Amino acid sequence: MRHLTPAVAAALLTLAAGSAAKAEEGMWTFDNFPIARANQTLGTNIDQAWLDRVRLSSVKFGGCSAGLVSAEGLVMTNNHCVATCVANLSTQAVNYAETGFTPRTREEELKCPGGSAEILTNIADVTERMQAAGAGLEGQAFTRARDAEASRIEQEACGDATDRRCQVVSLYRGGQFKLYTYKKFTDVRLAWAPEDRAATFGGDLDNFSFPRFAIDAAFIRLYENGAPAQTPTHFTWNASQPVEGTPVFVSGSPGSTQRLLTQDQLFSIRDVVLPMDQLIASELRGRLIRFSQESDENAFIAMDPIVGLENTYKRGLGRMRALTDASFMAMKAEQEADFRRRAEAGAGADNPWTTLSSVQPILRESYASYALLEGGTGIGTTPVAGGSQLFLWARTLVRGAQERAKPSAERLPEFADSRLAAVQSGLFAERPVYKALDQVRMEWWLSKTREWLTVDNPNVRALLGNESPEQLSARLIEGTTLGDPAVRRALWEGGLAAIEASNDPLIQYLLSIQDETRAVRSDWEARVQAPTDRASERLAALRFQTYGDSVYPDATGTLRLTYGRIEGTDVPGQRFGAFTTFDGLWDRATGAPPFDVAPKLLAARERIDGETVLNMAVSSDTIGGSSGSPVVTAAGEIVGANFDSTVLTQRNAYGYDVNVNRSVIVTTGAVTTALRDVYGMQRLVDELGVR
Repeated sequence: MRHLTPAVAAALLTLAAGSAAKAEEGMWTFDNFPIARANQTLGTNIDQAWLDRVRLSSVKFGGCSAGLVSAEGLVMTNNHCVATCVANLSTQAVNYAETGFTPRTREEELKCPGGSAEILTNIADVTERMQAAGAGLEGQAFTRARDAEASRIEQEACGDATDRRCQVVSLYRGGQFKLYTYKKFTDVRLAWAPEDRAATFGGDLDNFSFPRFAIDAAFIRLYENGAPAQTPTHFTWNASQPVEGTPVFVSGSPGSTQRLLTQDQLFSIRDVVLPMDQLIASELRGRLIRFSQESDENAFIAMDPIVGLENTYKRGLGRMRALTDASFMAMKAEQEADFRRRAEAGAGADNPWTTLSSVQPILRESYASYALLEGGTGIGTTPVAGGSQLFLWARTLVRGAQERAKPSAERLPEFADSRLAAVQSGLFAERPVYKALDQVRMEWWLSKTREWLTVDNPNVRALLGNESPEQLSARLIEGTTLGDPAVRRALWEGGLAAIEASNDPLIQYLLSIQDETRAVRSDWEARVQAPTDRASERLAALRFQTYGDSVYPDATGTLRLTYGRIEGTDVPGQRFGAFTTFDGLWDRATGAPPFDVAPKLLAARERIDGETVLNMAVSSDTIGGSSGSPVVTAAGEIVGANFDSTVLTQRNAYGYDVNVNRSVIVTTGAVTTALRDVYGMQRLVDELGVR
């Protein structure tokens, strides 16, 4: 373990917003990974062929990451990444979250409703086309022109292919654009999941912390044409005891970082975005907990949403702590000042810092309206528009019908021809719907919108009319039939005529509020997004001129590779070694929730070697979305899966610190032990090649 003075530690906090990356920092794209620097830092000898194997063995699964571990489509990810699948396959009578899912044959592996997985097969540069599309344009014309060009590029590359997906990705906040092509799997089946208590031991008290004692792992299998997919390129399983100091690489799809933002932009997040997100998320958490306490059925249907919300809330809390840490923000300011000294002389009259500063008052005023009425701003942590799944389906049906009546290049980007297959897949999926839960969520959304925007806001009046949030949510959710996938399919295929003729109250409600919600979106795009994107593109050009390609882009939910070592940490507020063991689990257990050991795991105690490493800490650069990421050695062997990080690590959204950042990993040794000695999954152990 490294022991560094505060001065040296500060020097190592190199933030990509203002300097070239150093040490183990960086969520690198696979077409710009610093092979030489990584080899020099770690003492490894990886090459481009190694990178290609890792890329083709890495899987994006929903909002999580995963890794191929056999030639027959077997994929390891986290248990919390399959929690929705487990919930959708479960009933109160047969609750796989309580019992674990342990199919004895492949024929018993069950399809995850709406599940999809992707493998990145190619990356191509389309920067010139994308930047030319927006040249000379301002406001909404700028955003729409670039959206239309992205749609054309995607359609040209993938056409109507159902087994591929093409996505134009913005990197460096507009400095580069790449076309990512994915091999797509829409038949994803659950192959194994442990008892939820085994994966979540310690509950929310242990969440975002270390030591941890969780078997947060699961297996899915990719299928094609009704048979397991043939995947000859995959990671080699290594269940040996890990060794402290070992260099490792983490390959996954981190969701979003904001390291390239200016100080003024970060101040808006600190002062406006996160406070609102945290307040409304905490109230939803309280409402869901109250709901879950009303009956056993409510407890069953609210379990997965509560866990997800607690994760979101704690993540936001860690980010708030970072942005209110005076030393951290001073370091960010110093980095930006250095960048400006180097680059501003070449900025000319089109100074991006000045433009971005001028946008912030508009953003601060507009954020609540846009987040509440549209959601998905990209800068917050809690997209809230509508609150419920039924509402989101209704909005997709209404807007999809309205947009598909236009040429593809003129539509909202999410309904371009190149993206309709993904929309339809989510819309047609057969998954359970719990109206009572949806009503709680929609009631919460309506009440928070009225509270934050005020009663006299014209948009609030349009949303509520003469009804209360309680009355309106009850009427709409009780009366809708959109929980039936056949109804959703018929409305989608019937187009705008079917939508306008529908008497479904939720469909009619969404039709009635389109003018207001679309206007809020248009205003945001014109006055916030467009000038921000144009200035960010200019800022990226200055960054490249100053630092070349030694800068990595912010995370965008696309595949990245980071690296570090297996090691603990010794900084104030976070002192721990690199490993935990099964013996540590038994010692930590009290028998009372959340420190009660899962029944099947406890029953297998005598069969388990107590010294087997259960979880480990790694100094890799990860963030939300990295869950399930395979942890790989320089030999291409998988030794674990990332499932968490520490609270202090949440500052990783804004900058990496090798002394603080620790990813929390479930080891392949622990997973092997669970499969073999606890859940009787010897067929998977054999498939993994364990002898």
